[in-house]
Amino acid sequence: MSGSVRVWSETVKIPTYGVAAPNRNPMFLEKRVYQGSSGAVYPHPVIERVASEPRDEEWTAVFLENEFIHLMLLPQLGGRVQRALDKTNGYEFVYYNRVIKPALVGLTGPWISGGIEFNWPQHHRPSTYEPVDWSIEQHADGSCTVWCAENERMFRTRGRHGFTVHPGRAGFDIHVRLYNGTATPQTFLWWANPAVHVNDEYQSVFPPDVHAVMDHGKRDVSAFPIATGVYYKQDYAPGTDISRYKNIPVPTSYMAYHSDYDFVGCYDHGRRAGMLHVADHHLVPGKKQWTWGNGEFGQAWDRQLTDADGPYIELMCGAFTDNQPDFTWLMPGEEKRFTQTFMPYQAIGPASNANRDLAVRLAAADGGVELGVYAAIRLAARVELWHNPGAPRGFHNHKNMRLHAPHTERSADARRLFEEAIDVDAARSWTRRVALPAGVPVDELLLRVVDADGRERLAFAPPRGEKPAIPSPAVAAKTPAEIASNEELFLNGLHLEQYRHATYAPEPYYEEALRRDPGDSRCHNALGRLLLQRGRFAEAEVHFRAAIDRLTARNPNPYDGEPYYNLGLALRFQSRFDEAFDAFFKAAWSEAWKAPAYFELSRLAARAGRFDEALAHVEQTLALNTRHQKARHLRIALLRRTGGLEAARSLVQAALREDPLDAGARAEAQRLGVAPGSASEGHPQYNALELGLDYLHAGLLAEADEHFARAADGEFLARYFRAETLRALGDARAADAMDTQAAAQPLEFAFPNVLECVPLLERALARNPADALAAYALGNIWYARRRAEEAIACWEQCTRVRPEFPTAWRNLGLAYANKRNDRTRAAASLARAFAADPSDARVLFELDQLDKETGADPAQRLARLDAHRARVLERDDLCVEYLNLLNLAGRAEEALALLTTRVFQPWEGGEGKTTAQYLRSLFLLAERDEARGNFDAALARLEQAGVLPDNLGEGRLGGASDNERHYRMGRLLQRMGRAAEAEAHLQAATRGQGEPASAMYYNDQPPESFYFQGLSWRLRGDEAHAQAVFAKLTAYADAHIDDEIRMDYFAVSLPDFLVFDIDLTERNRRHCLFMRALGQAGAGHADAARDAVRDLLTRVPDHLVRHLVSG
Repeated sequence: MSGSVRVWSETVKIPTYGVAAPNRNPMFLEKRVYQGSSGAVYPHPVIERVASEPRDEEWTAVFLENEFIHLMLLPQLGGRVQRALDKTNGYEFVYYNRVIKPALVGLTGPWISGGIEFNWPQHHRPSTYEPVDWSIEQHADGSCTVWCAENERMFRTRGRHGFTVHPGRAGFDIHVRLYNGTATPQTFLWWANPAVHVNDEYQSVFPPDVHAVMDHGKRDVSAFPIATGVYYKQDYAPGTDISRYKNIPVPTSYMAYHSDYDFVGCYDHGRRAGMLHVADHHLVPGKKQWTWGNGEFGQAWDRQLTDADGPYIELMCGAFTDNQPDFTWLMPGEEKRFTQTFMPYQAIGPASNANRDLAVRLAAADGGVELGVYAAIRLAARVELWHNPGAPRGFHNHKNMRLHAPHTERSADARRLFEEAIDVDAARSWTRRVALPAGVPVDELLLRVVDADGRERLAFAPPRGEKPAIPSPAVAAKTPAEIASNEELFLNGLHLEQYRHATYAPEPYYEEALRRDPGDSRCHNALGRLLLQRGRFAEAEVHFRAAIDRLTARNPNPYDGEPYYNLGLALRFQSRFDEAFDAFFKAAWSEAWKAPAYFELSRLAARAGRFDEALAHVEQTLALNTRHQKARHLRIALLRRTGGLEAARSLVQAALREDPLDAGARAEAQRLGVAPGSASEGHPQYNALELGLDYLHAGLLAEADEHFARAADGEFLARYFRAETLRALGDARAADAMDTQAAAQPLEFAFPNVLECVPLLERALARNPADALAAYALGNIWYARRRAEEAIACWEQCTRVRPEFPTAWRNLGLAYANKRNDRTRAAASLARAFAADPSDARVLFELDQLDKETGADPAQRLARLDAHRARVLERDDLCVEYLNLLNLAGRAEEALALLTTRVFQPWEGGEGKTTAQYLRSLFLLAERDEARGNFDAALARLEQAGVLPDNLGEGRLGGASDNERHYRMGRLLQRMGRAAEAEAHLQAATRGQGEPASAMYYNDQPPESFYFQGLSWRLRGDEAHAQAVFAKLTAYADAHIDDEIRMDYFAVSLPDFLVFDIDLTERNRRHCLFMRALGQAGAGHADAARDAVRDLLTRVPDHLVRHLVSG
C-alpha cells in the first residue's frame, strides 16, 4: 500500500445510545440564547431524550487511508471525522470516541463528542446529528477526496467540505465551499471543531505571538499562557499556565486575541505526540480552546459523552472569524472557499511554528536551545540556527496591521551558529540540543529548514521584546437613544443582524435613525430587508422606494444598487413581474449587484418564455461570478431548452467536476444522458423541493413538477407547489385534485421555512378555507418570522376546522401568553392541547410552566403531575419541577427515591437543577432525623449529600462552596459534641465570594450561600461577621429591587430553556425579595423577613424560601 491512498465505504456497528423521536411541537425559542447568539431552531424539530443504555447500531462509514494515517468519516452524522489515527505510532490525533453517546447540548438536542465536527452555519450545527450528501472522488495524482454537502434548512445556504488524503503525506486537507443560493444576504460562521484526548500531560499549543485570549463576544480577557487574574470566576493569581488542561478546573472557553501564524495545535508530553491545524490565518484566524474543566463537574460531563474514552478538549478553528459568535456575510450567489489541514506530529515537543509540510520547535533549555523538526512528507533538508540580532520582529500590534507572517528574514549581521543535514518523514523526527555562545539570547535566534534546492521550507524566530498590553474587553451596545449619529445607529443595527443577536433587536436602531432623519437610505433599505425576510412584502416595498428616493434625489444612477435589487425581490414576491424586471435591471447598473440582478432577470425572462434573453442574462451573471451554482444550473437548463445540447452536456460535465454533489447539475445530467456518477443523498426529498423551486422561479414548469413529485413523500409543501405548477400548466382538474391531496396530508411536522410558501399557502387558504394544514403551517412560518397576530389568526382557523388537533392549541397557548400577555386564554389553550393528547409530555411541561409563572398553588400543580406521573418521568425538566413540588409538600423520601433510581441527562441551561433537588431532599430528611433526635441518621444524610451519584448526570462545579451542607453538618456535630469536626465544617461554610450579585447563571453564587455563611459565623461565635453578611444581603436588595433590567448583551447561554417570555425586572424583584428575606431573617428582624417572604411567595409560591425562612 506504500505510496497509495485507499478509499472505501462499509457498514460498521458502533455501540449507540439512541435518541428519541423528534418532538412534533414546533420550537420557536425566539428569545433563547445559545453560544452567544440566537438559539432559535425553527424549522428543525427538537429531540429531547437520549437512551440510557447503548445497543449496536449500523452506520455507514467512509475510510481514507495511506501509509501514515487512517481516517474514518460518518456521513450520517453531519459528515464528521470520527477517527484520525497516526499509524506510525498508534496515536489518535483527534479524540476517538468508540461509542456514539449524545448529550442534549446541540442546538436541536443531540450532540456527540470526539472527532471533528463542523459548526456551520452556527453553533452547534443544527444538523450535526443528521445525514449529509456524500460522494467519493479519485484524482490523477493518486489522492482521494470524500465530499460531504448539505442544503441547510434554517437559512437555505449550502455547505460542502471535502476530505483529501494524499499519498506519502501524514495529514489531510478539508476543502470548504460555503454558498448562498438565496436571493438575499445571509450570515454564517464556520468553526471546525476537533476534539483531542487530554490528561495531566496535555498542553494546548497556541502560536508564540498569542499573549492574550478572550471569552465569547470578547466580554472578558486573560493573559496567555500564564493567566494572572480572574477568568471564568477562577482566580489564577499569581500565575497559572492555562494552556495545560490540568490547571483549568471549570468549564472554560478562550480564543486567541490575534496571531500572525497559520497554526494551532496540542501536544501530549506523555505520549510525545500531538495534533496540528494549519490554514492561512488571513482566512482562518480563529483559534479556540474549550474544556468542561478538570474537575468533578467536567468529569460528569465526560461520563455523559463517552463510556470509556476519557476527557477531551476542543481546539476549534474558525474561518473568517476570531471569536464566537462572529458571523460573516455571504452575499446572494457568493461562494467562500478555504482549506484547513489537520496533521499529527511527534517527538519534538510543542511546536513553535508549522505549515502543511513541517513543524519546528525552538525552545530554551539549560545553557542552550532544544531544536526539533517533524515532517508530514519525506524530506531531505538542512537545519540552520542563526544568531539574527538585527531582524525586525516582535509581537503583533493589532492597530498596525501587518500583511505578512512573523519576520524570519536574516539581518545583515546574522551569523550561523549550527547546521545539520537531516532526512525526515512522518515516522522519523529530528531533535537536537544545541549550546549557545555566551551573550546570545534565545529571542535573537532564527531557525530555518532549507531543502536540497536551497528553498526555505519553514522558519521560526521567537517574538522579541515586551508583550503588548492586554486588550480591553468589549463593551455592550448602547440603547438607540444613547447613540449620537445615524451612521452608528445603522451600524449597530447591522451588527445585531449579522451576529443573530439573541437579546437585542436591530429594528429599534433603524427606527430611531428614521425618526431623526425620515429619509435615511441605509436604514430604509435595512428595515425593508428585514420586512422582506419576514414575508411583509408590501411594507418592505415602501421602505425600498423611500431609500431609492433619497439615493436618486440628485441623479438616477446611485452609487449603491442594493435598494433597487431588494425592490425587485419585493415586487417579485407580489407577482408584479414586469415591475420587478425593471427594478432588477436598474440594480444591474451597480457592479456590486450586477451578478445577482442579472440572475434574477434571467429567471424572469425564462418565466416569460424568453429563453434566448434569459440565456444572455445568466451568462452575464456567470461572467461576473463563475461560482454561482444556481446560475450555472440555469444556464445548462436553458441551453437544453433552446437546443444547445452539446454545449449543455459539456457544461454539465464541467459542473460535476467542480461539484459532484450539485443536485441541479446531476438532474440536468440525467436529462442530457450524461452519467452523473455515484452519490448518496442525506435528505433527497428536501433537495428535490429546493430544486423544484429553482425550476419554478425560471418558469420551467414540467421540470419543477417532476422534482416536486419526488419531494412529496417527505416534504408536505411539495404537493402544494405541485398544485400551483399543474395550474400554471393549464391542467386545472389535476391541480384541484392535488389541492385535495395536499390538504389531506398529516399536520404533524409541518414546519415550512421557504419564503416562497407564504403566498403559496395564502392562495391555498383562499381557495379552501377548510384546509387546516395550510392554516397551521402558515401560522408556523408567520410566528417564526415574528408575525404573531397573523400566526394566531391562522392557528385559530386551524382549530375551527380541526379542533381535535392538539398542536395548534398548544401554539396558541404560547402565543396568547407571550404576545398578548393573556395568561387565561393561554392556560385554556394548553389545557385543551393536553386533553386532546394526554401522552404529550412536552405540553404537560409547558402547561405546568405557565402555572408556575402565573403563581398557581403548588398543591394543584403537584396533583396534576401526580396524576400524570408516567409523562412526568419522560422529561428531565418536568421531573425536576415534580421533585421541587414533592420536597415542598413534605414528600422528600419520594423525591429522594426518584433521584437515586432515575437516570438524568443534563441539558445545557439546566445545570444544577437536578442536583439542587437531590441536596434539598437530603437536607429535609436530615432535618427530620435531627428533630427526632436521630443524629447519626441525620449525619449520614448530610454525608451522603457530599457525593453526587452518577445517575444525576452532574458533578459539583469547581470552586462551589457548599455552604448549606457544611453549615448543617457543623451545627449537627456541635449538638453531637464533636467540636473539632464541627469547627472544620463551619469554617468551610463561611467561605465564598465576597459580595452578593445578580444570580443569573449556574456558576453564580446564590443568595442562600451568603445566608449560610452568616449563620455559620454566628455558630462560631462571631456575631459581628454574621451581621455584616446579613447586612450585605439586605443592602443589595434595597439598592437593586427597583432596577429596570435588560437582558445581558453578552449572554452566552441562559439558565432556562425558556418557554414563556420572562419579565426580567420582575425576576430581579423576586431575587431581591429573596435576598431581603434572608438578610432580615438572619439579622433577627422577624417582621421584615416575614413581609419579604409573603411578598415573594405571592409571586413565586414554590420558591426555595419556603424551606429556609418562615413566613
